[in-house]
Amino acid sequence: MSPLLSPPALGLGTWKSSPGEVGGAVRTALELGYRHIDCASIYGNEAEIGQALAGAFRDGVVQRDQLWITSKLWNDCHAPEDVRPALLRSLSDLQLEQLDLYLIHWPVVHRHGVVMPEQAADQIPLAQLPLSQTWGAMEALVEEGLVRQIGVSNCSAAKLQGLLHTSRLRPAMNQVERHPWLQQNALLQFCQQEGIWLTAYSPLGSPGGPGQAPLLADPTITAIAATHGATPAQVLLAWGIATGTAVIPKSVQRDRLASNLAASQLQLSPEELQQIASLDRGHRFVDGSFWELPGGPYRRAALWDEAA
Repeated sequence: MSPLLSPPALGLGTWKSSPGEVGGAVRTALELGYRHIDCASIYGNEAEIGQALAGAFRDGVVQRDQLWITSKLWNDCHAPEDVRPALLRSLSDLQLEQLDLYLIHWPVVHRHGVVMPEQAADQIPLAQLPLSQTWGAMEALVEEGLVRQIGVSNCSAAKLQGLLHTSRLRPAMNQVERHPWLQQNALLQFCQQEGIWLTAYSPLGSPGGPGQAPLLADPTITAIAATHGATPAQVLLAWGIATGTAVIPKSVQRDRLASNLAASQLQLSPEELQQIASLDRGHRFVDGSFWELPGGPYRRAALWDEAA
C-alpha cells in the first residue's frame, strides 16, 4: 500500500489535549476511522501519542501507511544545526521512522533552549535568523527521507512568497487559524494558486479556554445546523472542508470524536455557504500577542503582515 498523497480533509488536533487523555483520544480516533493526526513538540504530549500509535499498529487497528502524521518545529530550534535534532526527538517520541509533514510552527525565533520568552533578549529577530535559513535545514530532512513533506504554520502570504523565492522545495502546507469569523480568503486564494495546502486550526473558533466557543452559538451557524439536524460544530467543520481546507478539531471524548468525523459527510448548500461567507469579521482567537515583549522584535501587525 502506498502512503497517503495528501492529508485527509478531517484530522485530529492534539493541542491542549492533556497528558493521560491524549493517548486514549488518539486510539479512539483511529478506531473510529481518523487517518490524520496533527502533533507538535511544544504540545508536550508526543510521547503519549507515540505509545498510542505503536499500540494501534501492533493491534492491527491501522497500518502506518494509512496515516498522515504532522509535527512541528518549535521556535527555539530555528538555527539550522538545531532543526534535525528537534525532528529526531519528535520521531523518537512518536515512535516513527518518518513524518508525513513537518512544519515551522511560527515565524518567530527564540534563543535555543528558551521555550517561552520572558524578555526581549530571549527573542531573535527574523532579520538575524530568517525563515530561509531554517527552511534550508528542513529541505535536508526531506532529502534524507526523515520527512515526506515540509511546510509552515501561522505564515502570511508575504512570508510564503519570500520562501517561494528562495527555496529548493516548495512549502506543501500552511497551517493557520481559520473559521467563519476569520476566513482569510486572500491567503486561501494565494495558497491555492501556489499549490500549497491549507489546514485550519481552531476550526470551531475555540480560544482553547474554558466554556463553549462563541462561534458555536452564532445564530447563522445554529440555524443551518437545525436545518440539517446537525450540530453547530459539524456545520463549521463541513464549511471548512467545503471551502477547500483540511480541519483539525481537537477532542478527547468519544462521542465528539465520532460527531466531528461525521461532519465530513455533511453537504452544505450554495446558499448556506453564502450565508456563512457573510460572517467574516477578521477575528483572531490566537492573535500572536503573546510574542510581543517590551523592546522585542515581534509585533502583531508585522507577524500577520497586516496594517497596524
